[in-house]
Amino acid sequence: MSKIIATVFGVGHLRPAPGTWGSFAALVLAYAIYQLGGFWVFAAATIAVIPLGYWATQAMTADMPDHDPSEIVIDEVAGQWIALMPVLYGAHFVDSPALDLWPGWVTAFIGFRLFDITKPWLVGRADRRNTAWGVMLDDIWAGVFTASIVIFFAIIAHGIMFLS
Repeated sequence: MSKIIATVFGVGHLRPAPGTWGSFAALVLAYAIYQLGGFWVFAAATIAVIPLGYWATQAMTADMPDHDPSEIVIDEVAGQWIALMPVLYGAHFVDSPALDLWPGWVTAFIGFRLFDITKPWLVGRADRRNTAWGVMLDDIWAGVFTASIVIFFAIIAHGIMFLS
């Protein structure tokens, strides 16, 4: 069960760039959860995926020398969902179809991938922990930083729309 969760039903075995595939799968799952249950169910799922991902990562890597094998992508799901939080909250708040906020989806995806790949500051520090918690935490930080950027761009975009 831990391998199924850690690889997000095998998505982590896709090549090349399993982390990008994991992030893309996170977008699809986020949309499905939001459509089925709304923002608050998505928020609960985002919170729940963090300890679930930690457990799955720890269980899967317990007897492995590599603490962060590339097929583990549940951490990408957690981080990508955090990055999407402002987008889906915005859709919920204005009662708009989630995909109408597509620029936010694109910004969340690209921003998250950039933070996850380059690992600046706290993202890199968390990654260097070499533990299951570090595997999850670097993507959590990448998600938080990306969510901040999504909010920043939304303020600019909506500010410009209001000024027009």
